[in-house]
Amino acid sequence: MVADATSRPRRLILNARRPAAVLFDMDGTLVDSEKVWEVALHELAARAGGTLSPAARHAMIGSSMANSMRIFRDDLNLPDRPEAPDVEWLTNRVFELFAGGLVWRPGAQALLHAVRFAGLPTALVTSTGRKLVEVALETLGRENFDVIVCGDEVTMPKPDPEPYRAAAKLLGVAVEDCVAIEDSPTGVSSALASGAAVLAVPSELELPPTDGVHLRTSLVGVDPDYLAELLINRGLLQPER
Repeated sequence: MVADATSRPRRLILNARRPAAVLFDMDGTLVDSEKVWEVALHELAARAGGTLSPAARHAMIGSSMANSMRIFRDDLNLPDRPEAPDVEWLTNRVFELFAGGLVWRPGAQALLHAVRFAGLPTALVTSTGRKLVEVALETLGRENFDVIVCGDEVTMPKPDPEPYRAAAKLLGVAVEDCVAIEDSPTGVSSALASGAAVLAVPSELELPPTDGVHLRTSLVGVDPDYLAELLINRGLLQPER
């Protein structure tokens, strides 16, 4: 961590052409891990004697483990199925799949490296639990993040704004001066509600045009200057003279 959680947020210096920090979602944004989750969830449904519907699977994308398990039980019409054994099995199975290596989303690795080269603080803000994040970092590179906020380390996970606000607080910056990068409706809602500028790159689900959200088809071509423009357009950064 780069700052104590109680430190006062820093505001941007006028004429500085840079975000205070870049806050990255993980699944579907940096790595193509939603497909890994899909494999494991369908296997879990088969173990439970059912089949997971496409609608239920889509509703889980970007969601917390607890909410996903509620959707899972409702979809299989198993309201009384114990949650803890399913969570343990699913976590262990996804851990195995993550350990085999994860595929970067287009442009994501280049952007992350460019942001780090530019000296911008970064955070990984994910709904995934710490155990799985630790193995995913073997692909992502733990040195690429100053702060990591996991889904099992917050009181209110996405779509609540707490994860993004917590990341900015740990970095010691104002969340309004940050750019958050997301791929799912749940994640976009969290980032937007936090006050960050939001760049959305859909992966598994379509995202409708939303006020305050900048949509792209991929991260290819995105660089720190592009991220700065998002804040300039909101009037939070002054353009270079």
